[in-house]
Order: sequence, then structure tokens, then C-alpha cells
Amino acid sequence: MENGKSSKKITKVGKENSLSNAESSGRSFVPIAANKSKATTFRIISIVSWAVAIGIEVFAIFKLREVPVNMTWLIGLIIGALIFAVIGNILWKKANRLDPASEKNKFKFFIQNQLGLIISVIAFLPLIILIFTNKNMSGKQKGIAGSIAIAALALAGITGTDFNPPSQEQYAEQTEQVELLNGGVNNVYWTKSGKSYHLYQDCSYINSARTNEIFEGQVASARELKKITDLCDRCQNKAKKARVLEATSTE
Repeated sequence: MENGKSSKKITKVGKENSLSNAESSGRSFVPIAANKSKATTFRIISIVSWAVAIGIEVFAIFKLREVPVNMTWLIGLIIGALIFAVIGNILWKKANRLDPASEKNKFKFFIQNQLGLIISVIAFLPLIILIFTNKNMSGKQKGIAGSIAIAALALAGITGTDFNPPSQEQYAEQTEQVELLNGGVNNVYWTKSGKSYHLYQDCSYINSARTNEIFEGQVASARELKKITDLCDRCQNKAKKARVLEATSTE
């Protein structure tokens, strides 16, 4: 490596070295038009997927009224509802990383980020209750169908829960931090398996033998694609020292 350049393949993501979409300190992050449009598309698909999952649940409830209950149909419907619920959950969380909510309204922030979990409960909990209270099913049938439905609820709930939800304020704060250390430029580097984003492409943490490709883009892109929220300590210290030297040399 020479002049701070990495010997690895550098793949640029999104806009090249563009300034931040976060305005001045204290203001909210504003996504670029392309990300806003993509988030809207993901949310529409999510809503449709959730509607299908709930529709399948309703159909399964009607099937529970049959005597005898067709277990093949019931299990197939549970699995089908799970597939659509998970698709909706994943795309909804992707949309939230592209176009995050503000933390100023706590209720709205919670609902937007945990809506997948709420929908998952709606899609499976009533069915679970009706399975275990169904008089037309044997104990064995209730055990099998109930266990599958509970597992489906658990899986859908996990994929629908955002354990580290993004916010406009987080994006703005993280972007501002990078810009202050990076000469006003919103540009970072990360890897497929990394947990932090970096200010320097030649950072030893991302130039190990196991690294074949380094991604370059804005802070929001690192979070959108990899859920990365932490700045590399080594890069941060290096940038701080560079700023001090720069300030000293100009005095």
C-alpha cells in the first residue's frame, strides 16, 4: 500500500464522495431521492405481503371449522402465511434503513420500526388460539398444528423485530462525526464481514489476508447495506491526530 491506498478491490456504493444528506448539527437526516423512492417501493411490497399473510390466516381459520380438519391444508397455510410475513418484515426493515423515522415522536418511531412484529402477532396469534381451542381436532393434531404455528410466530416475530432501529438523528450524528474527521466529506469504507466503517481504505483492520473487497460509500449506505453503526477506533484516532497536525501547521 502506498499513499494511503489499499491493494484490495474497492467497490463504490451510491454517490461518490458526496457531501452529507444531513444538514447542520441538530437537524434531521434527509434521504436522497433515489433511496426515498426505493424505501416507498419496499414498503408497498411489504404491505401487500402482510395483507396476503393475514388473508391466508383468515382462510386457515375457515378451514379449522371443517370436520374433520384437513391437517395438510392447515400446515400448508401456516407455512404460506409465514413466507409472506417474513418477506414483508425483511423489506420493511430495509425501507427503514433507507428512510429512517425520527426519534422525536417516540410512539411513531416504535410503530414504524416494530411494525413487522405487530403484524406477525396479528397474523399468527389468533390462529394459534383457535387451534388449541378447536373441538374438532384431537390432542395430537392440536399439538402438531399448534407447535408449527407457534414456531411460525416466533420466526416471523424475530424477523419483524428491529433490535437496533435506525433513526434520522442517528444518521445525522454519525454523518456529522465522519465529516468533522474527514474534512467535510461523507465517505467511509467497510467490508462484507466487518462490524465498523472506516475513514481510511488502507486501515489494517480491513486490509487483512481474509479481505478481498472493500466497499466505499456514505455513512447511510454502510448502515443500509450492513447495519454498521460504529466508526473504527483506529481510523478515528488517526483522523484526530491528522486534524491536530493540520491545525498546528497552520498556526
